[in-house]
Amino acid sequence: MKTPAPNPTDHNQWYPFQDRPLPSRSSQPAENSAVVPVFDPAPLPESSRFVVIGAGVHGMSTAWHLAMSLEKSGKGKGSEVVLIDKQGPGAGATGLACGCIRNLYMTGPLHAILRESVQVWESDPVNLGFQQVGYVSIGESNQEADYVKLNQSQIDSGYPSDIYVGKDAGAFLKSIWPDFRTEHCDVVLHEKPSGYAGTHMACWGLDQKCRQWGVQRVYGASVTGFDQTNGRVQSVQTSTGSIRVDEAVVLSTGAWLPTLTDLLGLPRKLEVHYPDGHIEQEMDMWTYWRLLEGEVYLPEGTDFRTADGKDSPVLHVELMNTPVVGHDGKEMKDYVYWYTRYAAERVGAPGLQGGTIPVKMGPDAILEPYGHLNDLYQADPWFADYYCRVTEMLFGRFDNNLRPHFKDRRNGGIGAFTPDNVPIFDWVTDNVFMTADSNHGFKMIGVGKLVARLLSTGTTPDELKPFAFRRFAEGRTYGDRNSNCPWV
Repeated sequence: MKTPAPNPTDHNQWYPFQDRPLPSRSSQPAENSAVVPVFDPAPLPESSRFVVIGAGVHGMSTAWHLAMSLEKSGKGKGSEVVLIDKQGPGAGATGLACGCIRNLYMTGPLHAILRESVQVWESDPVNLGFQQVGYVSIGESNQEADYVKLNQSQIDSGYPSDIYVGKDAGAFLKSIWPDFRTEHCDVVLHEKPSGYAGTHMACWGLDQKCRQWGVQRVYGASVTGFDQTNGRVQSVQTSTGSIRVDEAVVLSTGAWLPTLTDLLGLPRKLEVHYPDGHIEQEMDMWTYWRLLEGEVYLPEGTDFRTADGKDSPVLHVELMNTPVVGHDGKEMKDYVYWYTRYAAERVGAPGLQGGTIPVKMGPDAILEPYGHLNDLYQADPWFADYYCRVTEMLFGRFDNNLRPHFKDRRNGGIGAFTPDNVPIFDWVTDNVFMTADSNHGFKMIGVGKLVARLLSTGTTPDELKPFAFRRFAEGRTYGDRNSNCPWV
């Protein structure tokens, strides 16, 4: 018998944190609602010193930190920052994110970004919903060299982590979860500062911090165009009027970035140079990937605590030579790529949330309606079986069939990835700065703090420099062109 979902509003995106409003019946197609109640939105002013577009994690973090910096430094007022969003906090990917906060990247410069980000999470863990439980990632022996390199890079960037290899890896895992099956788990990385955050709680906290520091939060205004003179945006056109820009615009719209860069007249194709001399001609500037994530209730009498009764670390398992075999003996996938975390605040009861590798789509996507409302981009039917079966394979406590406890509801979301699947944090016109997180976003809350520092001082922080747009032309493009996972 399946566990019923507590859902008194009969809304498939309902969670017990506040009451999420239903999508508007008047908008066609339906638009995803803000994930938290909206209080005291401001009307669109005639002008502003800074205009931040997008009330996801990057937009709200940038607006909050910039307003706070202006106030504390005496260089301005928080009200000189306007935050625009067509709906409100978390109506895009931020509100749907799994909420994992980790530093598991082979791209070394990202480690400093995560160091800055964890400091932001730690600054107010209660209001931002941060649970600093750590992050445990597991690989096979063929990944040992990568893990050793990754561990050293994290340590060098001030992000403490430990590595365990061979028998030590198994012993470490058993010390946390005595029922964990350690076969093929040859290398383990334990990130101590990492953890997870409730996405809706984080949206609530970020929105309130913007209010606290005087940001003019203009919700319900869609950006429709830009007035430009010689590459400089003079004003932003919206569905409720036009706002003059005195200093700078920040684009932080996630999946909608291609739409806004089109309005700016920026190209959809580019020539991409790699460090090995390879050149890709006419490469797509943006590629959409469809996310595969979902939730499962914990069976009665079963928990997801550690041996000492604490909240478990976030867990990431990548066993590329280990097949996933179903109860019927048939192979479901020829590898394990799975991540999970405790997620009572998302499930609405004791439960887990996690996912696997997203599905590559292409340069175009239908953005409205977004997320769970869009019939085209829901998680595939096999995902629930795969996620539950891997969970059973790894933990003795889940030996019984977990599939009936999967939270059967719509799980959909897409993200716009860059040419090398690594973020771009850079100016794209004379006065427009773009935070293109390549769907790495939620965990990188510190990017807003770094962008605010740039805008308030005029100096680019060292942490942002490796993510300049010009890397594609200068042969500093990141990553392996043949990687099957975008998050490397």
